[in-house]
Amino acid sequence: MDFALWKKASPEHIMRWKAPWSEGFPGWHMECSAMGTKYLGEQFDIHGGGMDLMFPHHECEIAQSTAALGKETVKYWMHNNMITIGGQKMGKSLGNFITLEEFFSGNHALLNQAFSPMTVRFFILQAHYRSTVDFSSAALEASEKGLSRLMEGYARLQKLSASATSSIVTAGLRVKCEEAMCDDLNTPIVISYLFDALKAINMVHDGKETISVADLDELKSVFKLFIEDILGLKAENDASAGNESYKKAIDLLLNMRLEAKQNKDWATSDKIRNELTALGFEIKDTKDGFEWKI
Repeated sequence: MDFALWKKASPEHIMRWKAPWSEGFPGWHMECSAMGTKYLGEQFDIHGGGMDLMFPHHECEIAQSTAALGKETVKYWMHNNMITIGGQKMGKSLGNFITLEEFFSGNHALLNQAFSPMTVRFFILQAHYRSTVDFSSAALEASEKGLSRLMEGYARLQKLSASATSSIVTAGLRVKCEEAMCDDLNTPIVISYLFDALKAINMVHDGKETISVADLDELKSVFKLFIEDILGLKAENDASAGNESYKKAIDLLLNMRLEAKQNKDWATSDKIRNELTALGFEIKDTKDGFEWKI
């Protein structure tokens, strides 16, 4: 008696079908029960939606589906929280609505720059899906830097050399990440564990710690599973993070600088470094040659 399964159409209503009860249309909760049963079957694992749909929409859907099929149809109900801008709910009526296209182009008054799809994805994953996600240009810029650190560490992991033994502790990372995902998809905790592991990766890279073949293989497997397969993050094909021609050109210049240093041509070495630094590049000399980022 709390909600309508069928509504009689008024003369001007465009939705109307003939039925034993009247010429009319289904109640608005009915469409989800019908679609879920048609496309996913009488029972399926996960039903999502915003928290604003818990009542009345999803409660009505549960009631009618259970009554029609004689059993519970959904195992897990997952409700994401609201998106806000500066603490206000995002909405066209408030003038604070930002489309994905605007995020990617930067063409919006509230954005200082364009943001890539991976940056937006990483930003959202840093908050639990049941928590409010508050967009701001500053917050997205911080996520952009965080994602860059994570992906640089992941790339560095692929280049590590194994030793006979490990002086770092890598055991338990897989289990901790799996437990966090099983705890209501707690992606922020998974990301924090991966950042903790970056410290060990950097220590091995800098020659301050060692890692065995077995531990290195396990670390690579865990990072691939959670970064690529579960969180869906990947290196982006742009000038700063994936364009091979761009990277090779910078590597060529820095190799020329390395050769100049070996020949004690300090003027040429300093000129290359200073001009790249002026363009925004960070250059670090290492025991194996050099590293750079922008």
